[in-house]
Amino acid sequence: MSDWKVFHGDRLPHDELGTLPDPPPWRFSRPPIALVRPEGLVLDAERSRAEPFIPSSGMIIAVNAALYLRRPLLLTGRPGTGKSSLISKVAYELKLGRVIRWPINSRSTVRSGVYEYDAVGRLQAGGNPPVEGFLTLGPLGTALMAPSWPKALLVDEIDKSDLDFANDLLNVIEEGYYEIPELRRLEVQTARVRDFFGEMITIQGGRLQSGQFPFVVMTSNAEREFPPPFLRRCVRLNIDPPGTKELTRIIDSHLRKFAATLSAAAVASLIADFEKRRNENQEVATDQLLNAVFLTVAMHDSQARSFTADELTMLRDNLFRQLSGPPV
Repeated sequence: MSDWKVFHGDRLPHDELGTLPDPPPWRFSRPPIALVRPEGLVLDAERSRAEPFIPSSGMIIAVNAALYLRRPLLLTGRPGTGKSSLISKVAYELKLGRVIRWPINSRSTVRSGVYEYDAVGRLQAGGNPPVEGFLTLGPLGTALMAPSWPKALLVDEIDKSDLDFANDLLNVIEEGYYEIPELRRLEVQTARVRDFFGEMITIQGGRLQSGQFPFVVMTSNAEREFPPPFLRRCVRLNIDPPGTKELTRIIDSHLRKFAATLSAAAVASLIADFEKRRNENQEVATDQLLNAVFLTVAMHDSQARSFTADELTMLRDNLFRQLSGPPV
């Protein structure tokens, strides 16, 4: 029996993305375009982030659901639970190229995510220079320009946006296009502009038109709730903090080159301390544990780099300081 999943989370880059069926009939009003990977795509761009990351079974199921349904994946959880790392794993395994990363803050707008237009710069240039020379696509605009192969877009910490941002964003992604008034108004039929990575692309008729639905991951630290119309258009997954076994696997995966020097007892002691703090409702993240293991275990060498007991205690307390609330 064949496996329905195209993303497995433990494989080298492969071409199974090309076996995805067409989107559900209610997702797009235009005929689907066949999946064809473009030549020259940088396939191992996310390799260094992807290889150490171990996705959970819940992550794997949610990713595949989002791929089949052409829906954004909304990941919610504490900082350091792997929300922003998952997309690198997907992009690497499914050969999506570089992840387009869009960090969100209270001033973020959908328009600025689509494109930026330097009207002042064009005015100062004098004469009547072409508009496209002063227009640059943002992360969302670059993700939309995917004619035959989806791009990977990370919308990081979307809960930091204003109240209207989430719905406005999904409206653009759902429709799969965006019209740029500066180009439409001047009736520019063909424009060459730079995308988010500085590469030149061609825009026809002033419209960004997505041929393939981008693989979109939106992360949230659960700082606020989202409205039901937004949530129903996402595949959602809440990521729980990793337990002892998962933490051990994460450490082994990230620090495998130091396997010969990793003391199992020292690692277990750090994990126990980390989990004790977490159980006391201190907000600590997995990368803090990785920092502590790297500095006080992997780099420990009785001949070249040794620590006193007091130094080890001070380092551990410093690296495990909670992320919010009064210092502990």
